[in-house]
Amino acid sequence: MQKLMIALSTAAVLTACNGDGKKTVPQTETDSFNYRVEQFADLEILRYKVPGFEELTLQQKTLLYYLSEAALEGRDILFDQNGKYNLTIRRTLEAVYTSYKDTASADFKAMEVYLKRVWFSNGIHHHYASDKFQPDFSESFFRNAVKSTDPTLLPLQTGEGVDQLLETIVPYIFDPKVAPKHLNQKDGDDLVQTSASNYYQGVTQQEAEDFYNAMKDTTDKTPVSYGLNSRLVKENGKLTEKVWKVGGLYSAAIGRIVGWLEKAASVAENDKQKAVIESLITYYRTGDLKQFDEYAILWVKDLDSRIDFVNGFTETYGDPLGMKASWESTVNFKNLEATKRTEIISKNAQWFEDHSPVAKQFKKEKVKGVSAKVINVAILGGDCYPATPIGINLPNANWIRQMHGSKSVTIDNITEAYDKAAAGSGFTKEYAWSEKEVNMLKEYGFIADNLHTDLHECLGHGSGKLLPGVDPDALKSYGSTVEEARADLFALYYLGDPKLVELGLLPTNDAYQAEYYKYMMNGLMTQLTRIELGKNVEEAHMRNRQLIARWAYEHAMKSNAVELKVKEGKTYVVVNDYKELRNQFGVLLTEVQRIKSEGDYQAARLLVENYGVKVDPVLHKEILDRFVPLHIAPYKGFVNPRFVVTKNDKGDIIDVTLDYTEGYSAQMLRYSKEYSVLPSVND
Repeated sequence: MQKLMIALSTAAVLTACNGDGKKTVPQTETDSFNYRVEQFADLEILRYKVPGFEELTLQQKTLLYYLSEAALEGRDILFDQNGKYNLTIRRTLEAVYTSYKDTASADFKAMEVYLKRVWFSNGIHHHYASDKFQPDFSESFFRNAVKSTDPTLLPLQTGEGVDQLLETIVPYIFDPKVAPKHLNQKDGDDLVQTSASNYYQGVTQQEAEDFYNAMKDTTDKTPVSYGLNSRLVKENGKLTEKVWKVGGLYSAAIGRIVGWLEKAASVAENDKQKAVIESLITYYRTGDLKQFDEYAILWVKDLDSRIDFVNGFTETYGDPLGMKASWESTVNFKNLEATKRTEIISKNAQWFEDHSPVAKQFKKEKVKGVSAKVINVAILGGDCYPATPIGINLPNANWIRQMHGSKSVTIDNITEAYDKAAAGSGFTKEYAWSEKEVNMLKEYGFIADNLHTDLHECLGHGSGKLLPGVDPDALKSYGSTVEEARADLFALYYLGDPKLVELGLLPTNDAYQAEYYKYMMNGLMTQLTRIELGKNVEEAHMRNRQLIARWAYEHAMKSNAVELKVKEGKTYVVVNDYKELRNQFGVLLTEVQRIKSEGDYQAARLLVENYGVKVDPVLHKEILDRFVPLHIAPYKGFVNPRFVVTKNDKGDIIDVTLDYTEGYSAQMLRYSKEYSVLPSVND
């Protein structure tokens, strides 16, 4: 998979609760922009600037506006993909929230926090940990509140009464045994039947695997992404796909997406961009995966346009089998100055491939079409909202990447927002070994972190190749973790190469050490702040980071290159030999690329299960105990700016501006009102 989620290294300082379950967060004195919005549960809401928007032409601003509307129209698709009754539950909660009278009661305030979590995660399961939220309001309160709500505001099905509605959704909210996990990755379980995601209905894991294996032709050098845009169901004892397209499943929302894309095509910057948009429209209308590949090829070759976007069924993290894609969108434009560094990387892609430590037979003889840029997003949608990646590399099809190349982006204004909001948190000082590491991270941490993202997306995901006849889905549920580990290791290995200083990408030969230290600290310790005590690591990016850090730590112990030391009762990561640590990254990269290239499922399984899953409970408790006094939210997401369109008397757009004042709840309720056309249950 090709989406890089931010690792927790620093975070914002928060004030005390104001009594309603919400925490307000003051701004730093050095920046008047209101980056911080609010905090609740384990989440902090931020906002991001869109620098450079004002300098765009009216045509470009109009294009961004149309693409942004298309990005928002798919919101309900993701809710439904994440769980069959997510839309019903969200709409019921919203109806109570906007009409209930006793808003000062403890139960109401607890329900408000629960609803905010549902908005954030696009469903009733944690967006990262995958576990179902447990409400802090009582079932009796909820039943009475729903019954006291005007029935016309509730998502009642035809002929359904309020009591029937409650009997459907109450177990999903309150019973911990019903749909406990959105995505189950436990080795040995039937991952399909034990995951609450709505990609399969009435189907076992074995049936799903057999269904798609029967479709595949191992001699096909340009295979489609089987199952990418459909739900697999069993009807009358027969397996069948319900395709997501105009006239198919999710038709109402997809039709509106297409309508905005048609408007976008009418103001495209150039013919190439127009062809990309029109090809995507054709795909949405047909559901044809061959057409999707045609669109992806056109998209990756469009390098001249300033405006760009992702829109569609893209990433497969939410499917336990790693095949079916969640709906997502970003709309962006190139940051011309910052893109200079990624252009340097792109131009030298063949050098990096040739000098990789992996075996020759797994390298690309000729790297094609590797392009990279730094962007500013103007809107986030679907599975990129409110939590968003900091880097993206697409398309995902291996053969397209090998034959036509890939497009990589680092999202500059998102990383800037994280950095601004993190100022003064005390996080680094608490977990770093000494002032030496603190100062190193302060001086080089931001530049090294951004460069790690550039290398991860541009070169990591774009490197290597599958051997002929290897099924792209051979690693099954471990595929996403292995792919993220491959990209991270490629980036880590080259961060320590003097070539980066030679190219002017790092200021000194030891600047890379800041990222090495932060990565090891995060993978071994600090990302545990995101996991409930007693739980294992579930999410693919987190598994990847722990896998790399633990493997490198264990294999560097003989040389004492990396240690875990205790000082005044607290555990710290100590790196004694950064060159040896880089060597270990190279050794692991060699093996991970082999696993990927050969489709070695058993080796992938052992690597992930042995290093990426289990957590030391004693260390975990210590890390959590040290985290509490910092008052930091371990997860962050964003509200979007609001597009303000000015038209003349003829209805022509004469100006487009951005408004940054909309709050979190206001935005979520507005989106639910303006971009919600799907039925509450989509069968």
